[in-house]
Amino acid sequence: MTSAATLLADVFGFDAFRPGQQEIVEAVHGGENVLAIMPTGGGKSLCFQLPALMRDGVTVVISPLIALMRDQVRALQEAGVCAGALTSGNTEEETDAVWTSLERGELKLLYMAPERLASGGAMNMLRRVGVSMIAVDEAHCVSQWGHDFRPDYLKIGELRRMLDVPLAAFTATADAETQLEIVQKLFDGHPPRAFLRGFDRPNIHLAFAAKDSPRRQILDFANARKGQSGIVYCGTRAKTEGLAGALREAGHTALHYHGGMDAEDRRIGERRFQQEDGLIVVATVAFGMGVDKPDIRWVAHADMPKSIEAYYQEIGRAGRDGAPAETLTLFGSEDIRLRRSQIDEGLAPPERRAADHARLNALLGLAEALECRRKTLLKYFDETEVSCGTCDLCDSPVDVFDGTTAVRKALSAILRTDERFGSGHLIDILLGADTDKIRQRGHDSLPTYGVGKEYDKRQWQAVFRQMMGHDLVRPDPERHGALRMTDAALPILRNEAQISLRRDTIKSASRRPAIKAMVSEEDAPLLSALKAKRRAFAEAAKAPAYIIFNDKTLVEMAEKRPRTLDDMARIGGIGAKKLESYGSAFLEVINGEAAQMHPTRRKLAGRNAGNIYDQLLEVQSQLARGAGGIDKPLSCSASMLAKVAQMRPDDTQGLERLLGDKRAERFGPAFLDVLRAAG
Repeated sequence: MTSAATLLADVFGFDAFRPGQQEIVEAVHGGENVLAIMPTGGGKSLCFQLPALMRDGVTVVISPLIALMRDQVRALQEAGVCAGALTSGNTEEETDAVWTSLERGELKLLYMAPERLASGGAMNMLRRVGVSMIAVDEAHCVSQWGHDFRPDYLKIGELRRMLDVPLAAFTATADAETQLEIVQKLFDGHPPRAFLRGFDRPNIHLAFAAKDSPRRQILDFANARKGQSGIVYCGTRAKTEGLAGALREAGHTALHYHGGMDAEDRRIGERRFQQEDGLIVVATVAFGMGVDKPDIRWVAHADMPKSIEAYYQEIGRAGRDGAPAETLTLFGSEDIRLRRSQIDEGLAPPERRAADHARLNALLGLAEALECRRKTLLKYFDETEVSCGTCDLCDSPVDVFDGTTAVRKALSAILRTDERFGSGHLIDILLGADTDKIRQRGHDSLPTYGVGKEYDKRQWQAVFRQMMGHDLVRPDPERHGALRMTDAALPILRNEAQISLRRDTIKSASRRPAIKAMVSEEDAPLLSALKAKRRAFAEAAKAPAYIIFNDKTLVEMAEKRPRTLDDMARIGGIGAKKLESYGSAFLEVINGEAAQMHPTRRKLAGRNAGNIYDQLLEVQSQLARGAGGIDKPLSCSASMLAKVAQMRPDDTQGLERLLGDKRAERFGPAFLDVLRAAG
């Protein structure tokens, strides 16, 4: 059999392997189950393509993007390898050619999208054609809570068991948690042989900047790199279209790309990007996974990415040819608020949301880093031996100062309020603000009340943001954004450790414009939790979310925080039927646990009759065995009490008509006292 080195030279035209490739190729060729985590541009594809040529039979490659599969198949065919893809983008002739090659036993690599595995016919076909190995590209897509989850990746484990062949999984983005998920879902929990190559991409220059006229910042960045291929990532579809138009007006060749576009338009965009020099794509994250264009010279983020893993993968699309490439990531308070709300509005369990908040903290730590961004980024991936010289902080070190006193004041405020509040209320305490919330809770008597007047509100927000970036505090998903301290905060609180902060971030904070939001910063996490509950009901009913409650109703809930069904009934947009259907569930979101209420009493919720009913019920419980407590037990039904509360008879005869003689005799005088007191 031809050796790996000979095939490497003859087929792929390389004189030598890149670092780490050879040992992976040998393990895959030897039939071992493999998990390889390699940086984007590190040559993952070769690690399964080369063994496929050395092994008998067909290697099935599961890949998430049609464009990527077509590019790899075309490149292999150009190199003289018999490869094909079965995708929805195939022409009839292309599909026929793949089947013919399979039947003749000529095909060495068969590319398929994971969605094909849902078809029983595809499974049966793979059983027949002599598959000898499965390769999974972008294996992190199996992570149910990751940023690129593809549900059909969950079927790959079943395929491996059915064919009983080795599996090699490849990804550039997998923290420890995602690695465990890959092992569980693809390898049934049996650890494969793992290869972890360094995450460093030394040719990529890293830079972050606070948002300050973000459109102008992106245009300036692109203008300085005219004629170079680049990607601009945006948080919304509308922004991709607007920014692409602005780039064209500035003389660039630019197009937009997002998931809401027609499939043919997306294919045209992908093809143009692959073929044209100097084209800029302004896209949502729908674009790019598996982009194999080697000469992308820059990647910019007009909005903050979703997580540090997403950031790493998205900037990794630049400079895959090893030549210098540049990045710029813009971030602002509204980005952070949006990302927090996306986490809180998700349907993931609390522990998963807590982990996502920690990932966002890590990205925030990168944005607010005090020194070398590369060290900060790679430390997240457990790499500590790092040299840089190619990031904005190595180019121009930032001004830092000893922020221990400010951070201790903030941590003390968190501790003295039992970790039950978000930054908005904590900042009010530090500033000595006179608010209803502070007075009602007695927080104006705390030792930390008013001790933080050296900063204004926006500067304190910058301090709290840096504290999150250092992972000293995290939002608690079960307490609607209340800040909890991490173990890292305790030495600072006890004055056993010091901490430095960035002065520039705090100085510039007071000049940033106010952000318009539906609710205050303090109520935003609860509003997100209420939206998540609404979404769960809407999905169960297969109905639009506004059918359950509209946004205005949820905003009023978040601001007024009703504690009982009576309070809930007074919220605009909640009638009797909706109170019955959803009231208790939404109260549980707000307060942790909803008190149960008899259906008859619930019909009176929010009305004066409800209060009268409660008082009648209390009186009845006191007289259930008579005034002396020795008589035979007697009580009124819920419907009787409701009638009394609603009709409010003013004499004994009226009560007798509603309750009967016996009950009127026992409860009448006391009930009449309640009714007369109610006016």
